[in-house]
Amino acid sequence: MTKELTSSERKALINAVRDSYMEIFPTKTIESKLDVLEPGSYIAVTCSPTKGVDETLAVSERLAGRGFKVVPHIAARMVRNKAHLREIFARIDQTPIVSLFVPGGDAGSPVGDYSKALDLLRDMADIDHKFAEIGIAAHPEGHPVASDDELLEQLLAKQEYANYLVTQLCFDAARVDTWLREIRERGVHLPAWIGMPGAADRNSLISTSLRIGVGDSVRFLKKQGKKAAHLMANRKFTPDRLQFALAPTIANPDLKVDGQHVFCFNQVERSEKWRHDFVALVRNN
Repeated sequence: MTKELTSSERKALINAVRDSYMEIFPTKTIESKLDVLEPGSYIAVTCSPTKGVDETLAVSERLAGRGFKVVPHIAARMVRNKAHLREIFARIDQTPIVSLFVPGGDAGSPVGDYSKALDLLRDMADIDHKFAEIGIAAHPEGHPVASDDELLEQLLAKQEYANYLVTQLCFDAARVDTWLREIRERGVHLPAWIGMPGAADRNSLISTSLRIGVGDSVRFLKKQGKKAAHLMANRKFTPDRLQFALAPTIANPDLKVDGQHVFCFNQVERSEKWRHDFVALVRNN
Protein backbone atom coordinates (compact mmCIF):
# COMPACT_ATOMS: atom_id res chain seq x y z
CA MET A 1 0.00 0.00 0.00
CA THR A 2 2.93 2.36 0.60
CA LYS A 3 3.80 2.18 -3.13
CA GLU A 4 0.68 4.23 -3.85
CA LEU A 5 2.08 7.22 -1.98
CA THR A 6 3.93 10.03 -3.70
CA SER A 7 7.27 11.05 -2.27
CA SER A 8 5.74 14.12 -0.62
CA GLU A 9 2.93 12.04 0.89
CA ARG A 10 5.40 9.48 2.17
CA LYS A 11 7.55 12.17 3.79
CA ALA A 12 4.57 13.95 5.32
CA LEU A 13 3.13 10.73 6.72
CA ILE A 14 6.45 9.68 8.26
CA ASN A 15 6.88 13.08 9.90
CA ALA A 16 3.31 13.15 11.22
CA VAL A 17 3.51 9.69 12.80
CA ARG A 18 7.05 10.13 14.11
CA ASP A 19 6.25 13.47 15.76
CA SER A 20 2.77 12.58 17.03
CA TYR A 21 1.94 12.89 20.71
CA MET A 22 -0.15 10.70 22.96
CA GLU A 23 -3.16 11.44 25.08
CA ILE A 24 -3.40 9.61 28.39
CA PHE A 25 -6.03 9.31 31.13
CA PRO A 26 -4.79 10.02 34.68
CA THR A 27 -4.92 6.64 36.42
CA LYS A 28 -2.95 5.04 39.25
CA THR A 29 -0.78 3.00 36.88
CA ILE A 30 -0.35 5.19 33.83
CA GLU A 31 2.85 6.91 34.91
CA SER A 32 4.70 3.61 35.15
CA LYS A 33 3.83 2.89 31.52
CA LEU A 34 5.55 5.93 30.08
CA ASP A 35 9.16 4.77 30.29
CA VAL A 36 8.82 3.39 26.75
CA LEU A 37 8.47 6.92 25.36
CA GLU A 38 11.49 8.83 24.14
CA PRO A 39 12.84 11.54 26.45
CA GLY A 40 11.12 14.85 25.86
CA SER A 41 8.05 13.32 24.23
CA TYR A 42 4.82 15.30 24.20
CA ILE A 43 2.07 13.87 26.40
CA ALA A 44 -1.47 15.23 26.76
CA VAL A 45 -3.21 14.57 30.09
CA THR A 46 -7.01 14.53 29.99
CA CYS A 47 -9.39 16.13 32.47
CA SER A 48 -12.23 13.78 33.35
CA PRO A 49 -15.53 14.70 35.01
CA THR A 50 -14.90 12.13 37.75
CA LYS A 51 -11.30 13.03 38.67
CA GLY A 52 -11.38 16.76 38.00
CA VAL A 53 -8.69 19.26 37.12
CA ASP A 54 -6.61 18.71 40.29
CA GLU A 55 -5.78 15.14 39.28
CA THR A 56 -4.84 16.33 35.77
CA LEU A 57 -2.50 18.93 37.26
CA ALA A 58 -0.94 16.49 39.72
CA VAL A 59 -0.09 13.99 36.97
CA SER A 60 1.10 16.78 34.68
CA GLU A 61 3.42 18.17 37.35
CA ARG A 62 5.06 14.79 37.91
CA LEU A 63 5.47 14.09 34.21
CA ALA A 64 6.94 17.53 33.58
CA GLY A 65 9.40 16.78 36.37
CA ARG A 66 10.45 13.68 34.45
CA GLY A 67 11.29 15.76 31.39
CA PHE A 68 8.19 15.16 29.27
CA LYS A 69 6.61 18.03 27.37
CA VAL A 70 3.21 17.95 28.99
CA VAL A 71 -0.07 19.39 27.72
CA PRO A 72 -2.68 19.44 30.50
CA HIS A 73 -6.33 19.52 29.47
CA ILE A 74 -8.11 22.32 31.31
CA ALA A 75 -11.75 21.49 30.67
CA ALA A 76 -13.91 24.61 30.91
CA ARG A 77 -16.74 22.83 32.71
CA MET A 78 -14.37 21.72 35.47
CA VAL A 79 -13.19 25.26 36.34
CA ARG A 80 -15.28 27.07 38.94
CA ASN A 81 -14.54 30.72 38.16
CA LYS A 82 -11.83 33.22 37.28
CA ALA A 83 -10.28 32.94 40.74
CA HIS A 84 -10.01 29.18 40.30
CA LEU A 85 -8.43 29.75 36.89
CA ARG A 86 -5.82 32.00 38.48
CA GLU A 87 -5.08 29.26 41.02
CA ILE A 88 -4.57 26.76 38.20
CA PHE A 89 -2.19 29.11 36.41
CA ALA A 90 -0.25 29.80 39.59
CA ARG A 91 0.19 26.07 40.11
CA ILE A 92 1.37 25.47 36.54
CA ASP A 93 3.75 28.43 36.83
CA GLN A 94 5.83 26.27 39.18
CA THR A 95 6.46 23.78 36.34
CA PRO A 96 8.11 23.90 32.89
CA ILE A 97 4.70 23.47 31.23
CA VAL A 98 4.06 26.03 28.47
CA SER A 99 1.19 24.38 26.58
CA LEU A 100 -2.50 23.95 27.46
CA PHE A 101 -5.42 22.31 25.72
CA VAL A 102 -8.81 23.85 26.45
CA PRO A 103 -11.87 21.69 25.63
CA GLY A 104 -15.38 22.34 26.84
CA GLY A 105 -15.29 19.09 28.79
CA ASP A 106 -17.57 16.12 29.27
CA ALA A 107 -19.21 17.00 32.57
CA GLY A 108 -22.99 16.87 32.32
CA SER A 109 -23.19 20.31 33.87
CA PRO A 110 -20.48 22.86 34.64
CA VAL A 111 -19.09 23.13 38.17
CA GLY A 112 -19.05 26.90 37.90
CA ASP A 113 -19.11 29.83 35.48
CA TYR A 114 -17.89 28.15 32.30
CA SER A 115 -20.14 26.09 30.08
CA LYS A 116 -18.04 26.45 26.93
CA ALA A 117 -14.34 26.58 26.11
CA LEU A 118 -14.76 30.04 24.57
CA ASP A 119 -15.86 31.46 27.93
CA LEU A 120 -12.71 30.14 29.60
CA LEU A 121 -10.44 31.27 26.77
CA ARG A 122 -11.74 34.82 27.06
CA ASP A 123 -10.96 34.92 30.76
CA MET A 124 -7.54 33.40 30.10
CA ALA A 125 -6.79 36.34 27.81
CA ASP A 126 -7.35 38.71 30.75
CA ILE A 127 -4.79 36.92 32.93
CA ASP A 128 -1.04 37.16 32.50
CA HIS A 129 0.31 33.70 31.70
CA LYS A 130 3.30 32.00 30.13
CA PHE A 131 1.53 29.64 27.74
CA ALA A 132 3.05 29.76 24.27
CA GLU A 133 0.77 27.03 22.93
CA ILE A 134 -3.00 26.93 23.47
CA GLY A 135 -5.05 24.26 21.73
CA ILE A 136 -8.78 23.90 21.15
CA ALA A 137 -11.03 21.00 20.16
CA ALA A 138 -12.65 20.53 16.76
CA HIS A 139 -15.27 18.08 15.51
CA PRO A 140 -15.14 16.84 11.89
CA GLU A 141 -18.09 14.50 12.50
CA GLY A 142 -20.16 16.99 14.43
CA HIS A 143 -21.21 17.24 18.06
CA PRO A 144 -24.26 15.77 19.82
CA VAL A 145 -25.51 19.12 21.14
CA ALA A 146 -24.32 21.64 18.53
CA SER A 147 -25.03 22.11 14.83
CA ASP A 148 -22.24 22.29 12.25
CA ASP A 149 -22.87 26.02 11.85
CA GLU A 150 -22.58 26.54 15.60
CA LEU A 151 -19.35 24.54 15.71
CA LEU A 152 -17.86 26.64 12.92
CA GLU A 153 -18.92 29.84 14.65
CA GLN A 154 -17.24 28.66 17.84
CA LEU A 155 -14.05 27.71 15.98
CA LEU A 156 -13.86 31.12 14.33
CA ALA A 157 -14.31 32.82 17.69
CA LYS A 158 -11.91 30.58 19.60
CA GLN A 159 -9.06 30.88 17.13
CA GLU A 160 -8.48 34.43 18.35
CA TYR A 161 -7.26 32.90 21.63
CA ALA A 162 -5.53 29.73 20.39
CA ASN A 163 -2.77 28.68 18.02
CA TYR A 164 -3.70 25.10 17.13
CA LEU A 165 -6.68 22.77 17.00
CA VAL A 166 -7.05 19.05 17.66
CA THR A 167 -9.77 17.01 15.98
CA GLN A 168 -11.92 14.43 17.70
CA LEU A 169 -11.18 10.79 17.00
CA CYS A 170 -12.46 9.94 13.52
CA PHE A 171 -12.15 6.79 11.40
CA ASP A 172 -13.28 8.43 8.17
CA ALA A 173 -10.33 9.90 6.25
CA ALA A 174 -12.58 11.35 3.54
CA ARG A 175 -14.64 13.17 6.16
CA VAL A 176 -11.53 14.66 7.77
CA ASP A 177 -10.32 15.90 4.38
CA THR A 178 -13.69 17.40 3.44
CA TRP A 179 -14.07 19.05 6.82
CA LEU A 180 -10.60 20.61 6.67
CA ARG A 181 -11.32 22.02 3.23
CA GLU A 182 -14.60 23.45 4.49
CA ILE A 183 -13.17 25.19 7.54
CA ARG A 184 -10.22 26.60 5.55
CA GLU A 185 -12.64 28.08 3.03
CA ARG A 186 -14.66 29.58 5.89
CA GLY A 187 -11.68 31.28 7.53
CA VAL A 188 -10.32 28.88 10.16
CA HIS A 189 -6.55 29.14 9.80
CA LEU A 190 -5.26 27.35 12.91
CA PRO A 191 -2.82 24.47 12.26
CA ALA A 192 -4.56 21.13 12.76
CA TRP A 193 -3.49 18.09 14.75
CA ILE A 194 -5.50 15.11 13.58
CA GLY A 195 -6.98 12.89 16.29
CA MET A 196 -5.91 9.33 15.52
CA PRO A 197 -6.46 5.99 17.26
CA GLY A 198 -3.38 4.22 18.52
CA ALA A 199 -2.75 0.50 18.30
CA ALA A 200 -5.17 -1.13 20.70
CA ASP A 201 -6.28 -4.43 22.16
CA ARG A 202 -10.03 -4.54 21.66
CA ASN A 203 -11.01 -5.89 25.07
CA SER A 204 -8.68 -3.57 26.97
CA LEU A 205 -9.86 -0.62 24.93
CA ILE A 206 -13.50 -1.32 25.74
CA SER A 207 -12.92 -2.01 29.44
CA THR A 208 -10.74 1.07 29.84
CA SER A 209 -13.27 3.27 28.08
CA LEU A 210 -16.13 2.07 30.23
CA ARG A 211 -14.14 2.24 33.47
CA ILE A 212 -12.68 5.70 32.91
CA GLY A 213 -15.79 7.17 31.36
CA VAL A 214 -13.86 9.65 29.23
CA GLY A 215 -16.20 11.16 26.68
CA ASP A 216 -14.11 10.84 23.53
CA SER A 217 -13.50 7.13 23.96
CA VAL A 218 -17.07 6.33 24.94
CA ARG A 219 -18.49 8.37 22.08
CA PHE A 220 -16.07 6.62 19.76
CA LEU A 221 -17.39 3.21 20.74
CA LYS A 222 -21.02 4.32 20.46
CA LYS A 223 -20.91 6.41 17.29
CA GLN A 224 -18.34 5.09 14.85
CA GLY A 225 -20.60 2.34 13.52
CA LYS A 226 -19.27 0.68 10.37
CA LYS A 227 -16.06 2.70 10.52
CA ALA A 228 -15.18 0.90 13.75
CA ALA A 229 -16.63 -2.49 12.83
CA HIS A 230 -13.22 -3.92 11.96
CA LEU A 231 -12.00 -2.92 15.42
CA MET A 232 -14.85 -4.71 17.13
CA ALA A 233 -14.31 -7.78 14.94
CA ASN A 234 -10.58 -8.17 15.62
CA ARG A 235 -8.74 -8.68 18.88
CA LYS A 236 -5.94 -6.33 17.83
CA PHE A 237 -6.25 -3.12 15.90
CA THR A 238 -3.66 -0.93 14.18
CA PRO A 239 -4.49 2.28 12.29
CA ASP A 240 -2.39 1.52 9.18
CA ARG A 241 -5.31 1.71 6.76
CA LEU A 242 -6.46 5.05 8.12
CA GLN A 243 -2.93 6.45 8.09
CA PHE A 244 -2.44 5.63 4.41
CA ALA A 245 -5.84 7.06 3.53
CA LEU A 246 -4.97 10.32 5.31
CA ALA A 247 -1.54 10.73 3.69
CA PRO A 248 -2.74 13.03 0.85
CA THR A 249 -4.54 15.21 3.38
CA ILE A 250 -1.51 15.45 5.64
CA ALA A 251 0.72 16.32 2.68
CA ASN A 252 -1.57 19.06 1.34
CA PRO A 253 -0.08 22.39 2.55
CA ASP A 254 -3.38 24.20 2.01
CA LEU A 255 -5.00 22.10 4.73
CA LYS A 256 -2.34 23.03 7.33
CA VAL A 257 -1.97 19.69 9.11
CA ASP A 258 0.89 19.99 11.61
CA GLY A 259 0.73 16.51 13.12
CA GLN A 260 -1.26 13.84 14.91
CA HIS A 261 -2.77 13.49 18.38
CA VAL A 262 -2.91 9.81 19.37
CA PHE A 263 -5.80 8.47 21.43
CA CYS A 264 -3.93 5.46 22.84
CA PHE A 265 -6.51 4.53 25.53
CA ASN A 266 -3.56 4.25 27.94
CA GLN A 267 -2.08 1.40 25.88
CA VAL A 268 1.12 3.37 25.57
CA GLU A 269 3.60 0.56 24.92
CA ARG A 270 1.47 -1.00 22.19
CA SER A 271 0.92 2.33 20.44
CA GLU A 272 4.56 3.36 20.75
CA LYS A 273 5.79 0.08 19.25
CA TRP A 274 3.30 0.42 16.42
CA ARG A 275 4.49 3.97 15.75
CA HIS A 276 8.12 2.93 15.33
CA ASP A 277 7.18 -0.11 13.23
CA PHE A 278 4.91 1.94 10.97
CA VAL A 279 7.52 4.64 10.35
CA ALA A 280 10.01 1.92 9.36
CA LEU A 281 7.40 0.31 7.09
CA VAL A 282 6.68 3.51 5.21
CA ARG A 283 10.32 4.53 5.01
CA ASN A 284 11.48 1.17 3.63
CA ASN A 285 8.80 0.65 0.98
